[in-house]
Amino acid sequence: MNGARRGDPAESRDGSSRKSGTIRPQIDATPSSASGEAAEGPALDAYSRVVTAVAEALLPSVASLRVGGADGWAKGSGSAVAISEDGFLVTSAHVVSGASGGTATFGDGRELTYEVTGIDRLSDLAVVRAAGGGLHPARLGDADRLRVGQLVVAVGNPLGFAGSVSAGVVSALGRSLAAQSGRHARLVENVIQTDAALHPGNSGGALADSTAAVIGINTAVVNPGLGQGLGLAVPINAVTLGVLGALMAGQRVRRAWLGIGGGSRPLPPRAARSSGLAAGLEVTSVVAGSPAARAGIRPEDLILTIDDVPVAAIGELQRLLSADRIGRPVKVSLVRNGEQLLAEAVPTELDDR
Repeated sequence: MNGARRGDPAESRDGSSRKSGTIRPQIDATPSSASGEAAEGPALDAYSRVVTAVAEALLPSVASLRVGGADGWAKGSGSAVAISEDGFLVTSAHVVSGASGGTATFGDGRELTYEVTGIDRLSDLAVVRAAGGGLHPARLGDADRLRVGQLVVAVGNPLGFAGSVSAGVVSALGRSLAAQSGRHARLVENVIQTDAALHPGNSGGALADSTAAVIGINTAVVNPGLGQGLGLAVPINAVTLGVLGALMAGQRVRRAWLGIGGGSRPLPPRAARSSGLAAGLEVTSVVAGSPAARAGIRPEDLILTIDDVPVAAIGELQRLLSADRIGRPVKVSLVRNGEQLLAEAVPTELDDR
């Protein structure tokens, strides 16, 4: 007879044994008995699905760059992101600086030669164009909509390992990154800070949000001796899209220039009351013969506004000095020795060569 013998525990449908009204479940080998761990499982699965989907979408668009030297030997490497089907890729300016071309290798095994179309060292962005086209362009997003804590995925070729993916969060926004070209220095504004693992070779690669939209170009890793897990990316936004458009057309990025250096400083009480502002831009240096010098602006002046737009930091001044202000007089409201003055300056074009 196939039924259970008298005195033997009966088997329940779920495989547990039952005796004298007591259910003894079988022990499962997986350590998921705690309610916290059980709840964590679906969250980890969702996280993995997002990262996997972003990686699958972006890996065909990210190339490993080998940078050719004048003697034909490779002089460096980095990453690049395809932004058009006909061959354009964006990378970091410092990756291809001083080079005219090289080779781009894609995940499908294709190796294409490329030429450097344009470099803008003051934003640390460059555009190259691969021969043959047929690329899989990435979708570009808007970094201005990012929030601290948001999931991001980095795709690139760190340390020569092609097609590497790491994930993390936006750990800070609004950082600044110093860039230099020739005798001019500038701050790259609104840089994204992330804890996604970045290493040498990631420069020029993609930083994407959870929808696989590229919202940054990875550019720097903070010195491991100073901080672990701190990577920086140049944001993709309206400003950088304008830079990329100029570079794709083979044009220089034009910027207006006043010739001052400075930093934010709280206004004296009297100036704050009269202007309605809390801080201004303290002038710490003026380049001899510059538009600012010709306008009579001096060190220790406190600039309040440019064309009636408040200016309290050097980055805010840089954003105002766009190409349309080259050769056009601007009104500079400032405080000197407690007195509010008005000066007029005519910005010239910044020569970053």
